[in-house]
Amino acid sequence: MKAEIFSIGTELLMGELTDTNGSWISAQLPALGIQMQWLSIIGDDLNMLAEAFQRGLQRSDIIFTTGGLGPTQDDLTREAVAKALGETPVVQQEVVDNLEKYFQGRGMVMPPRNIKQAHLIPSAQFILNPNGTAPGWWSEQNGKIIVNMPGPPGEMHPMWENQVAPRLRQIVNDEVTITRNIKTLGMSEAAVDEVISEFFGKENPYLGIYSKADGIHLRVIARAKDEASARNMIQPVEDAIVDRLGPYIWGYDDETPEESAGQALHEQGQTLATMESCTGGFLANSITDVAHSSSYYKGGVVAYTNQLKIASGVPAEIIEKHGASSAETAEAMAKAIREKLGADFGIGITGVAGPDSLEGKPAGQIYIAIAGPDEVKGFEMRVPPRRIVIKRRASNTALTELRKMITAMVGAKQA
Repeated sequence: MKAEIFSIGTELLMGELTDTNGSWISAQLPALGIQMQWLSIIGDDLNMLAEAFQRGLQRSDIIFTTGGLGPTQDDLTREAVAKALGETPVVQQEVVDNLEKYFQGRGMVMPPRNIKQAHLIPSAQFILNPNGTAPGWWSEQNGKIIVNMPGPPGEMHPMWENQVAPRLRQIVNDEVTITRNIKTLGMSEAAVDEVISEFFGKENPYLGIYSKADGIHLRVIARAKDEASARNMIQPVEDAIVDRLGPYIWGYDDETPEESAGQALHEQGQTLATMESCTGGFLANSITDVAHSSSYYKGGVVAYTNQLKIASGVPAEIIEKHGASSAETAEAMAKAIREKLGADFGIGITGVAGPDSLEGKPAGQIYIAIAGPDEVKGFEMRVPPRRIVIKRRASNTALTELRKMITAMVGAKQA
């Protein structure tokens, strides 16, 4: 089954919003056996949208859309589908009643414009949206399918997972595509390529290599008649990668550095504290993005000044001798916060956020230290001198190295 995706909204074309829905849906399709063909961003223009639907129905089996299901005049997805299919929308009173209850539950009166969201054509069925006022549409005509979903990810993701994906699984009988992502840190892309070179260049299973902010990712993709067969094709490749790159692997699939480190801490019953300077709280924010992180994260200090570093336990003489941005200060930060908060591990991050150099060191120079029960490890990085890049790279590296450190400690105890 061939598919395409329309991300709808003039705000996307103007750069006011970034389309994340298209890539998210694309990532869900391979496991369903659906082959992605086209991804388009289309503005809020009725004729342009209707033409896009007509063209899409000629070349694809199914069209997924996000956006344009709101109550305002520029929300035209429903009207465009109706025009493309040659049908007339009619108000469904039951949906009007549900919308009125939705607003009443929030102490509001439904604006008359929201009645627009209760329209339906004969070829369509509503897709319920418990997280918003915009129900989706599932339309079928002449063996072709159009699935319309709301634009906000907080509404679209649950609609997909709870209603759209289960329905797709019932109707798709083509081959299944399975992917396995293996995430590494500590080796260059060229070095990883060399170690597992014999697995590249094959069509099925296919192995791709990608450089990301949190290291080098390896993606194994296999196509087969069913999920079990595809996974059996992936397993030998994965086993070889783990055998050769095991010490550098920190996570799999959609796992993030904060999830990976958090899982390791939770499994070992250990705790973490942080002191960060140039990352400005990004590390603490990443850690606490994970549910139940309070079970292992003691807390952190954003020590953006030397005075606060000293007040948090960093010896003044270390800063005076080596500078605030130094490997020695990062180590002192990690040790101080570990002791201050009584944690098993302490992370210290300092460096030069830029745009100017500091203490003779260029912008983008980063120092990370991890203080554990038995040792302190330090890491030095040079990253592009953009603040968000510095924050993300430093935080990701600190967490992935923490995961690797815990894994090594567990392995040593078991040996």
